[in-house]
Amino acid sequence: MRVGAVFLALAVAAIVGLPAPQAAAQAVERLYIMDCGHNAATDQARWSPGVNVGKPIELSDNCYLLRHAAGWILWDTGYPDAVADKPVTGPIGTATRSKTLAAQLAEIGVKPTDIRFVAVSHTHGDHVGNVDLFPTATLLIQKAEFDWAFAPGKKPPFNAERPIRKLEGDLDVFGDGSVTILSTPGHTPGHQALLVHLPKTGWLVLSGDAAHFKDNWDNRRVPTMNVSAEQTVASLKRIADVMAEKKAQLWINHDKPQSLSQKHSPAFYD
Repeated sequence: MRVGAVFLALAVAAIVGLPAPQAAAQAVERLYIMDCGHNAATDQARWSPGVNVGKPIELSDNCYLLRHAAGWILWDTGYPDAVADKPVTGPIGTATRSKTLAAQLAEIGVKPTDIRFVAVSHTHGDHVGNVDLFPTATLLIQKAEFDWAFAPGKKPPFNAERPIRKLEGDLDVFGDGSVTILSTPGHTPGHQALLVHLPKTGWLVLSGDAAHFKDNWDNRRVPTMNVSAEQTVASLKRIADVMAEKKAQLWINHDKPQSLSQKHSPAFYD
């Protein structure tokens, strides 16, 4: 609709008491996939109980940077950048980073202070390792997740003295339907996924750890470390329902074959 026609429609609506015409649905302008680490895990059965016991698995760890007319939003922050210099080996496997998040942002001309929102799927270390790189960004996190992560006796996963918005359910981040946080508890008490709309790519659901790889998603398997199997199953159904409604793709954060098939920053999706 041209500008003159919009003003005319608004004027007519005001005179006759009709609702004003709504703006067209908005979309994210660009989405960058950032390499946020890698995990050479020793036993796939940690995530698929009773299946592939003792079989190693390679897991990707992605972060997603979204450019919207109203500001930048970063979804998850991956392993700490320090892992790029010093890999970490633990009971689960070996965590590495080939690139730091800071360097990848610099490559596309984005400074940490440019980021308006940081949203995290949950507070496990491979998702919140670089939250403190963005002290001026508003952190979007479920209240249940924050309370769980900062419970007495636990080591804080990041500095809580920062702008934080504690959510209690879904959030339309920019108010236009283009970026919606979906409450999907189960893996952790306040786990969340992200629904994104891109003009050419269409609708995407960024999984967080609702499912760790495609085989688990296809078979609706619940990892043993999840805090609630019942909530996990309900959240998987919710994601499937959203995907069906929106005809959305599911981008599974830790699925390495899918990650290898995708464009990574500095390339982008639009």
